[in-house]
Amino acid sequence: MQWSSEANTAIKKVPFFVRKKVRSKVEAYAAEKGKKSVGIEDVNAARKRFMDNMSSEVRGFSVDTCFGSGGCPNRAVESDGLIAAVESLLEKEDLLTFLRSQVKGEVKFHHEFRVTLADCPNACSQPQIKDIGIIGAAVPGVTDEPCSGCLACVTACHEDAVTVADEDAGPEIDRDRCVDCGKCVTACPTGTLEARKKGYRVLLGGKLGRHPRLARELPGIYDEATVLEIVGKCLTHYKARSKKGARFAEIVWAEGDELFDRLGKMFESRQL
Repeated sequence: MQWSSEANTAIKKVPFFVRKKVRSKVEAYAAEKGKKSVGIEDVNAARKRFMDNMSSEVRGFSVDTCFGSGGCPNRAVESDGLIAAVESLLEKEDLLTFLRSQVKGEVKFHHEFRVTLADCPNACSQPQIKDIGIIGAAVPGVTDEPCSGCLACVTACHEDAVTVADEDAGPEIDRDRCVDCGKCVTACPTGTLEARKKGYRVLLGGKLGRHPRLARELPGIYDEATVLEIVGKCLTHYKARSKKGARFAEIVWAEGDELFDRLGKMFESRQL
């Protein structure tokens, strides 16, 4: 649906964590009125309706993802199945009922447990500021296939992590610079580079607000099943320790290394 420039400007002023919901509500409102485009009057009317009924929109959790299968050329992994499984797990945990038992007054969007998944390290879905952030990773490795010296891998890498001294030696990868985006693998025309591992990095304990925190990464790269187990363990930890609506990040940071050490030992053998 087409949006007027004025309507687009207005929607950008809506807090980002509810913007997607409000945008879909605005389009539904416009469609309900038989319109094929969205104007500022639709934004104002739909936003008022949304804000007046906010409590009915709160689910107890939110799950966000980037463009995913919508045509993003940067995907390191295809995560459509994982995001659906994570959402299903969150539904089963009935976090809304839990929050209602803990929060004084109405449960609002800022109380919700937030999980996001980015298919590549560009991290458009902002995993660094969510309770749990999941980032797709494709770890490059060098095969026995001869290098042509085309330097396509060097050009594709935005981190200056790939060098080719000469084609006989082939590419070298600086692991300290590499962010496991897989772009060099995609660019390589000879198969000299391949994705040795494909999976996910997991970040825990990010949040915005008065006391913002960037999420901290759990060491390792994991497959879908393991990521789902890690999310489950985090939810159990959260529900056991959250009082009065305390966010997962507040719990994680107050405990220091406790959760990271426990999860690290629990899933060390499951790292890819």
